[in-house]
Amino acid sequence: MATSSEPIWVFPKDNPSWLDQITKEFRIHPITAQILVSRSFPTLGDIHNFLYSQLPDLYDPKLFQDMSKAVQRITCAVKEGEGVLVYGDNDVDGMTGAALLADFLKKVGGKVFYYVPNPNTQREGLFLDALQYAKDHKCKLMVTVDCGITAYKEIQKFIDDSIDVIITDHHEPTDKIPNCIATLNPKLLNHTYPNRDLTGVGVAFKLAHALTNDLVSRGEISPKKIDLKVFLDLVALGTIADMGVLRDENRILVRYGLKQLQKTKRMGLIKLFDVCGLERTDLNAVDIASKIAPRMNSLGRVADPTKGVELLLVRDEKKASELAKELDLFNTERQKIEQVVSVDVEKILKEHPELLDNKAIVLSSKNWHPGVIPIISARIAKLYNRPTVIIAIDNGIGKGSIRTIREFPLLPVLKKCNDLFLNYGGHDFAAGLTIKEDNIERFVKRFIHTANSSLKEQDIISKLYIDAYANFTDLTYDLLASLELFEPYGNENAQPILYCEAKQAWPPKIIGGSHLKLYLEQGDRMLEGIAFGMADRRAQLRRKDLTLRVAYTPQINRFHNKSSIQLLIRDFQIIE
Repeated sequence: MATSSEPIWVFPKDNPSWLDQITKEFRIHPITAQILVSRSFPTLGDIHNFLYSQLPDLYDPKLFQDMSKAVQRITCAVKEGEGVLVYGDNDVDGMTGAALLADFLKKVGGKVFYYVPNPNTQREGLFLDALQYAKDHKCKLMVTVDCGITAYKEIQKFIDDSIDVIITDHHEPTDKIPNCIATLNPKLLNHTYPNRDLTGVGVAFKLAHALTNDLVSRGEISPKKIDLKVFLDLVALGTIADMGVLRDENRILVRYGLKQLQKTKRMGLIKLFDVCGLERTDLNAVDIASKIAPRMNSLGRVADPTKGVELLLVRDEKKASELAKELDLFNTERQKIEQVVSVDVEKILKEHPELLDNKAIVLSSKNWHPGVIPIISARIAKLYNRPTVIIAIDNGIGKGSIRTIREFPLLPVLKKCNDLFLNYGGHDFAAGLTIKEDNIERFVKRFIHTANSSLKEQDIISKLYIDAYANFTDLTYDLLASLELFEPYGNENAQPILYCEAKQAWPPKIIGGSHLKLYLEQGDRMLEGIAFGMADRRAQLRRKDLTLRVAYTPQINRFHNKSSIQLLIRDFQIIE
């Protein structure tokens, strides 16, 4: 069975006249132009927007259908001194969005409270806990962030209790849209907002933008009172952590947001960077995804996610330091729990190889912590290149996390299984569900049957998409500077992968227990390559005079104040 270590190589697209046109129009390196060809940019305008868009190119927030209603209700609440509850989801996207709105509304004179649900509460109880909180704090308005679009019944209870609701969300709507003052969601049917891929914090930012425009135009605040740029650090953090598509408007928000993060004044983030050993000046999207997001997400997995919002808003240095250290400890705890569940899942797959005869994987257990199953489902889906559902059962209720592959969008499948769920929601490529234990077996059969009948054998073999051919002579500092035009990297905008043929100068070394260091030469130039997690393939490379076809990403390695170009090896094939 092919796993992620043996992908099919998908070679660069060939279109010489289009390549020539792009190179001349933008005066960029031909290899950079080839990457744009391989990534199917249809027009020069699309390429210009991708490479050079700036903050003024963001879409007008008024393009959201209900934006004027949302603005009107919030400005009324601020004027009347009503309590406003900002209710955020318990992941980084929800925490950053809740912190952004709470911070913004406070700045314009609002009486603001925030609430983030504890992950260990059953899904149906989430909003209802907040209802009591809203009553206790005399809130007349609730604004959701990154959630609410599928909570028709729960939100109706707020309305019955005379609490108005504004939903800001980016998840796919299911059956009934809640009955609210305003619903801001770029995925609504017949939506009028051009960027369907905004994240939860992105929608929250749009609301803050519209409120600012309204307050300034009516002379309620001076244009200098609110600098919206100071909120972009939160937008970048939430968008990267939520794997928002880094195209179009999201790309602008993240690019400028990373600059804002490098100079952020948020004391909690500064202390969290210190705990992670990160230099703020060099901060990039990979640092956020691999170091900051897991620590913040650990709160939503095994602890109290309200502390995430607290960390983003705290002003006191001592308190900020304590919170950052706490997050680090929770992350360590989350890693231990995750390790236990991971070992258990792999054991099941090893003992029951027949499970991999199917084109989807669905596993459930009463022994798994519900907080870590999203990480496990993502890892298993990637490793076996199959739609994967992991369900943790507690007190007769299963909480499931689903991740999938490009060829198998989830929501149409989940809609067909709706009769079996207590609740479900998410996107086409990442979703969640709650289900009675008695219904799990029926769901497993239905889900696997759909995958087996709609996916081909080819679909479940992972693919390595290669952007351009580049010899060692092409690898100059000029080319690497040109490739920086593609940053920031992330979902739907991966680091470019190049390929060429090269000889092994001598056999590879194992470093760090599981990685390979390769020594490759082409003509009179030798380069080192690092192949992460490929130590088990060393035996293939021990013969002399091997020629390899190598897929790689060129990087600058800085060591002892010297810089050199090295290759991050994505895969290799031996050429006999």
